[in-house]
Order: sequence, then structure tokens, then C-alpha cells
Amino acid sequence: MQKRIVIIGGGFAGINLSLELGKNKHYQVTLVDKNNYNFFPPLIYQVATAYLEPSSISYPIRKLFRSKDNLHFRLGELQKIIPESKQIILNNGTLDYDMLVFATGAETNYFGMENVRKHAIPMKTLSDAIQMRNRLLTHFEEATISTDKEEVRKMLTIVVAGGGPTGVEISGMFAEMRHRIMHKDYPELKNTGAQIYLVDGGAALLKPMSRKSQDHTLESLTKLGVKVILNSHVSDFANDQVIFSDGTQIATKNLIWAAGVSAMRFDGIPPTSYGRGKRLMVDAFHQIEGLPDIYAIGDTCIQSGDPAYPEGHPQVAQVAIQQGVSLAANFKRLAENKALRSFVYSDRGSMAIIGSNKAVVDLPKPKLHLRGFIAWCAWLFIHLLSLISYRNRINTLYHWTVAYFSKDQSLRMIIRPVDIPSVDDEPVPEEKNSAG
Repeated sequence: MQKRIVIIGGGFAGINLSLELGKNKHYQVTLVDKNNYNFFPPLIYQVATAYLEPSSISYPIRKLFRSKDNLHFRLGELQKIIPESKQIILNNGTLDYDMLVFATGAETNYFGMENVRKHAIPMKTLSDAIQMRNRLLTHFEEATISTDKEEVRKMLTIVVAGGGPTGVEISGMFAEMRHRIMHKDYPELKNTGAQIYLVDGGAALLKPMSRKSQDHTLESLTKLGVKVILNSHVSDFANDQVIFSDGTQIATKNLIWAAGVSAMRFDGIPPTSYGRGKRLMVDAFHQIEGLPDIYAIGDTCIQSGDPAYPEGHPQVAQVAIQQGVSLAANFKRLAENKALRSFVYSDRGSMAIIGSNKAVVDLPKPKLHLRGFIAWCAWLFIHLLSLISYRNRINTLYHWTVAYFSKDQSLRMIIRPVDIPSVDDEPVPEEKNSAG
């Protein structure tokens, strides 16, 4: 009889675990996610800046599962876990499991700043990217008809909080858009005095990368016109003012938040199961300590047992992918009564794109630092290969090619979703008297 594996989350970790177990005769796998698609987070910022369309980096989960009879999808949101009865409660029903896997990733961390949570633009989901694109393009349009120079400057000034790869990449993208596109699409907005700021609380950008990469990134962004502020963090965002820890302020309507993530807590999981950053504590085989048959992989967990990472693994895509593959292999061994293997992370390196023909790459084996055009080509190649389908790769390559040779893109459209009332919400027409 096939055992039931329920996976919560359709990101890198959950999708790779599911696909590795596809067509496995020992397991029936159900993946639960609040979205019916998988998407590629490293390219979210390119959707947000209208260089890629959403379909270039996303793919329907059901289509991924088509040829694998033992894989199933359930659209829903987790509300509670009942470990005693091996059951989970969703917003639209319940599911029973033999093994439960958390692959829920992480959410944006606002560090308790309520104004930032309410008014900043997050950079975590596809919905965030579309919201950001609409918001920025709307501000550009409003600025073309405003007669208040200070308001125009606020609409066009952009502050990016967070000096990691996302913050660096989106800052570089905005800088190039300002030089190549703004004067063509918005000739009314010349000489407004608007600026692009990149802010980080550390002493350098791209903290996990080499000093060479950090220095080159800072130099390249500065040449592009980005004003980099280090050793300072955002403490509030109110009345169109980004307020910093040292008391200084920047007037803007656009604060893009790429400053940190946090895992999530779940009803039914005891507080003792959580570690730093709300991450679930798991052993070397991905099982949550003290909870039999419940596992966690990816950003939502902090794992012990890997000698090279005693404080836990970084919350990056490669860790999630490798953990998904590792847990799938252990489930197969479990079904065949073979010894389980502990997880050991293989670091494939770090990279970040700064702009056209500009990127940095650090490779651990052999220890190598690349920058400039070669690093840029490597970044493009790796990210294309990492997309989940051939359709995504071809679509993305097409848009990148057009943007590279034309120094432009044609996706800058404001498309707002409209709430369509359901049939139940529509008024029922009054019945007419049959006599007339």
C-alpha cells in the first residue's frame, strides 16, 4: 500500500522533492500551495522592472505533474497541523498524511516596523513584482502631469533597502532604465533631481561574497549613478520620508524592501521546534526534532549535522534544491529498508548581476573570482538553465535578447487586476408577472 506524503509549499524545495518522487510506486504525493504555479524568485526583480513578463518565470504545477500518476496538487493554505492524528487542516478542507514535509520557504521580514510593512514594496512573490511594476509606472505617469517639483522628485526617487543580490540587481536595473529608457518614454521628466539609493546596514554590499566582488559591485553601481549608503539601516517610513537609524531622511514615495526574510510559525508545531529566525530545527535527515514523520527543507528549516555549516545553511536556492533531492532519495531508501544518508551541502558558488555586461561570480572549487562580461555571461547561462521548463527558458532568452540589442523592452504596461463578483454576489433579477 502506497504511503501518503504531503508537501506544503511549491517552491524550489517542494517542487524538486515532488518531481524526484514522480512515478515512485511506494508513495502517493500531494503538494499543497496557495498558488497554482511554481516561479523562479531570482528573476522576480526583472518582472518588477518590466524586463520579463510573469509567464517567463512561472509554470503551472499541474502541468509539471501531468505524466506522473502518483503526484497530485491541492490549491489551499495551511491553517493547522494535528501531529497526533497525522492530519492537516487547510482553508478548504483536510488532508491525512503518513509523512508531512514543510517546504514553505520564507516571508518578508520587516523587523517589527509597521509603517514599513504597510507602505514599502516587498520583493518576495510574483504578486509583489506586479504590484511594484504597476506602482512605479503609475508614479511615472503622475509625475508627467504634476506641477509640484518636490512631489515629482518623490515619485521618481527610489530607495532600495538591502544590499544582497536582489538589492544590487534591482538598483543596477533602475540605473540603466534611467539612462536608456526614461528620456525616451518620459521626455517630460528630464532634470528632476530624482536619485536611486541602495541602503544596507553592513559595511559592504553582497556580504556573503568575496571582497573583490564587493568592491567591484560598489564601484560599478556608483558609476551607474546609484548612491550607496552603508552602515545604516531603515528605521521608519512615514509621510513619504524614509528615516534611517542615524536620523537622516530621504523624501520618496518608493521604498523597495529587500532587506531580510523570516520563516513562518505553524499552528500545531510546538515552540521548542523553532530556532533562529523562526526556522524549524531539523536533523541531518531533514526530520524535525521531536516530531516523528514530519520534515522540513529549504528556507524554512535550520539543519544540524553538516560539519561545514554548524550554524545552519544559507537561505538560498541551491540549498533548497539539494535538500529536496536529498529527502526524496532518503524516502526511497526508507521504502526499501536501506540506511538513510545525512545531508551535506555542496556550495556551487555565488553570483550577482549589476547591469548590462556587468556581474560578479565567486566559485569555491576552484576558488575563482570572475567579473565583467564573462561573469555576466555565466550569470545568464546559469539562470536560464535553472528555469523549470523549456518554454520559460526560450521566452526569457527572447526577452533578454531583445532588451540587450535594443537597449529597451516593450512590457511597461500597467495592468491592474479587477475584482469580478461571483455568481452568488450578482443581484437576482425580479420575476415579471406572467400577465404582463
